[in-house]
Amino acid sequence: MKKLFTFSIIVFLWGFSPVSAQDNIKYRLDEVVARAKALSPESLRIQTQRENMYWRYRFFRSNYNPQLRLNGILPSFRQEFTAITQPDGDIQFLNIRQNFMDLGLGLQQVVAPTGGLLSVNTSTNRFDNFESLGGTSTRWQGVPVNVRLDQPIFAYNRFKWDKKIEPLVFEESKREYVEDMERLSAFTTSLFFDLLDAQVNYDIALANLTNNEEILRIERARYEMGVTFEDKLLQTELNFLTAKQEAAQARVNMETSALALKSNLGFSESADLLLEMPESINDFMVDVNLALEYAYQNRAQALGFDRRRTEADAQLAQARGEQFQVNLSASYGYNNAAMTWREIYTNPNTQALVNLAVSVPILDWGRNKARMSLAQANKNLVEYTVEQELINFEQEIFTKVKNFEVLKERLSISKTASSVAQRRYESALKRYQTGNVSLTDLDIAQRDKDSNQRAYIRALREYWLAYYELRQLTLFDFESGVLLYEPGV
Repeated sequence: MKKLFTFSIIVFLWGFSPVSAQDNIKYRLDEVVARAKALSPESLRIQTQRENMYWRYRFFRSNYNPQLRLNGILPSFRQEFTAITQPDGDIQFLNIRQNFMDLGLGLQQVVAPTGGLLSVNTSTNRFDNFESLGGTSTRWQGVPVNVRLDQPIFAYNRFKWDKKIEPLVFEESKREYVEDMERLSAFTTSLFFDLLDAQVNYDIALANLTNNEEILRIERARYEMGVTFEDKLLQTELNFLTAKQEAAQARVNMETSALALKSNLGFSESADLLLEMPESINDFMVDVNLALEYAYQNRAQALGFDRRRTEADAQLAQARGEQFQVNLSASYGYNNAAMTWREIYTNPNTQALVNLAVSVPILDWGRNKARMSLAQANKNLVEYTVEQELINFEQEIFTKVKNFEVLKERLSISKTASSVAQRRYESALKRYQTGNVSLTDLDIAQRDKDSNQRAYIRALREYWLAYYELRQLTLFDFESGVLLYEPGV
């Protein structure tokens, strides 16, 4: 209910209408991620997949509930000439016109610990012979009540193993849902920074175009005054044309990135997406041991290790159960035959049945041995694979946590470097305007400014991607100290 309320608030805030009223609004990273989780096509796919797994689990649970079944043949009419063997061996072809009806009602219950099926049944049969010598004759036969047990012995018990495996599969699916949503967050973050990087590059290109235009004006004035050479003027003209071309290309890149993000978020193509740079970062530490603890506690993969081992045990048990087959069928009840339906239930006779069916291979040329060896080899393979994946599981967490700490430090350094390069360029531009810095030095300062600003955006991208990746790997938000997965929900 809490998640449904949160989803409703998000939908209300963002709306489903065209986004013309949302033009020129700056969107934060968390807002974009929230919209992607609520409205993107990928989020709808993830939610539908979760619903499918829920109904699969409900279907599994229904196997252990009583089943009331109605079976019957209504009617089975037959009219034809058929060969009838006489007492003396002669064959006569007689015209028959008959109708047979069968109706049964049974309450069935699976006996999960043993794999048997217990049922209580009642049934009625009616036979009509329309070609009888005395006219139409009707006969009835029925079972007022019957209790039946079908029990495999030493066989593979599917119900027992499904009870161990299916709850793990369902629990995995719930955790995978949260992981998929965090994976969607990382993907949306990547699209967010694709557009942010394109917007920053466009702003840089426009600023460089303006500055190169001003430099060209200064160089033309100096050339007319005779204080500069023609090659320097031509160089500034070339720089201006290059800046103009870069601005045009940057605009195309920005529009392409914006279209990709808008498609993911469900915005109209006419919407003008302006992004706010996510520079506000809380300083928090991520403990490796705590990250490993949450990963083992919450990750679907960690639960999958147990599920795969259990499935391997089930396959081994199935191979063992197929070595020979013994099935016990027993029933007890009452039945009767009469000329009318009411007479079936008058003084019915006892009906009892016990049947033990055995199928044991005497000579199978090593078939059973091969089946058992294959199942055992598969179990060993699963064990060894899971052990290796456990090592990789822990190494991945350790690497991501250490990398996150490095990215935080790199982000701080990149931000300072970008600020220093910007001030250096502004100082160099002012000195160039007074004639105290060469055009070459100004170009170097400009390239340093641009590269450091782009490096800062890359550092921001890597930080936020690592942040959402840590959330996905542990299902825990270390920034707010909140579990992303709630067991039992």
